[in-house]
Amino acid sequence: MLVRQDDEETPLLQQQEQPTTKTPLPWDQFWIIQFSQLSDPLSSQTLAPFTPQLIRDIGVTHGDDSQVGHYVGILQSSYYVVHALTVFHWGQLSDHIGRKPVILTALLAIAVSMFSFGLSKTFLGLVVSRVVCGAFDASGIVIECMVMDITDITNMPKAYGYIPIPWMIGAIVGPLIGGSLSRPAERFPDIFGRLELLKTYPYLLPCSISTIFASIAGLVTYFWLKEVNHTKCGNKSVSTRTPLWELPSSNVLVNPGEANTEEVQSKPLPLRALLTPKVLTITASYATMGLFRIAFISILPVFYATPIRLGGLSLEPPRIGALVFYARLHDHFGAKAMQITGISSSIPIVILFPVINTLARAHGIGLAVWLCVAIQLALTISLTMCYPCLALFVRAAAPNRASLGATNGIVHMVDKGARMIAPVSAASIFSYSMQEGHDAWLIYYFLMTIAFFAVGASLLLPRDPSVWEDHQ
Repeated sequence: MLVRQDDEETPLLQQQEQPTTKTPLPWDQFWIIQFSQLSDPLSSQTLAPFTPQLIRDIGVTHGDDSQVGHYVGILQSSYYVVHALTVFHWGQLSDHIGRKPVILTALLAIAVSMFSFGLSKTFLGLVVSRVVCGAFDASGIVIECMVMDITDITNMPKAYGYIPIPWMIGAIVGPLIGGSLSRPAERFPDIFGRLELLKTYPYLLPCSISTIFASIAGLVTYFWLKEVNHTKCGNKSVSTRTPLWELPSSNVLVNPGEANTEEVQSKPLPLRALLTPKVLTITASYATMGLFRIAFISILPVFYATPIRLGGLSLEPPRIGALVFYARLHDHFGAKAMQITGISSSIPIVILFPVINTLARAHGIGLAVWLCVAIQLALTISLTMCYPCLALFVRAAAPNRASLGATNGIVHMVDKGARMIAPVSAASIFSYSMQEGHDAWLIYYFLMTIAFFAVGASLLLPRDPSVWEDHQ
């Protein structure tokens, strides 16, 4: 682990009292947080394999396959539009009423919206289902805050080493559920052929599984997850509507010599007081990372489902579904090095798209194609590992512990704004590039540009989150 720099303004006694042993993780609560977090990626990844086919089935494209990506992008962006508008307020609310009520609201929204999605027969119904989920699903941001609440600087890297696990499980299990169980009456007539409900709603079964899991996670959270008391300590003090000029200056907030520091540090800060250079820096890195990742995720199922002659792989939903030790690395290399390495993997990820299609055109869907697909998917693990690094910087950038939810809200609000743009723009450019007379590589130029912006934003971060914390 990188050694923290001595600060001439830091009292000698405070330097000597810094912890030298790592605090054990509170596993009795941490496993519940992990279990609850799985609902989000499981639901979103369940939809990915069959969404292109669903768009064709409802007839909104009128048989034009080149328009499938455009409507898939609109559907995915609808979630992020309302998510970007509401996520900051949910994070800020969690600083006042606690994390648990917001997590329960998010799990309920996932359950209701997934069941509604499975029952939808029109494009408008699909959009409304995703909008409901986006408006109330703040589980990601609040769970991050709760991990920060129950950890300290000694065990937080270890905790965030486990955070990607639910997302990896969701990225594996979700596509398998969505790809294997969509249209079950046709694929498994001996088992589901007599169920008229599944004939009428061929995508209800995979959506129902996500609904059931979110409901179970909600019950587990309600009965066993404990609220962290200090997340509520701001209720009796400063309102988030307090003007910035009525608050103490930033020097007072972080000066350990002031008598009222402990009181002030327990108060959630207003929005204007949170927009520090540190918060803006990590926000830029988070947003560009999210922009590329969601653009890539949006393109991937459309690329797999698009005919080879138009630049894809011509795969069916079941095959699409089948495709689709952090703490030690952090101690050895540091958070910034891991972040830059992870986001740099986006460049070969993009390059592999035309390589895969070229091999499929020349040799069909053979061993070479599957090898490149495996390499591309393996590289996405590096992207997933970027989020624990960014979370460490978010925690270090927060002006005080009582404003973690609001700080996370700012970061995620901008991130979701970028994610709102990513699906519709990437999918539309992909559809545009497939049309005759247009540059087929236009989508890859677009993704590569985003990748370089993301790498550049990561270079603005300090070498380690402790650098920011040493200055507070």
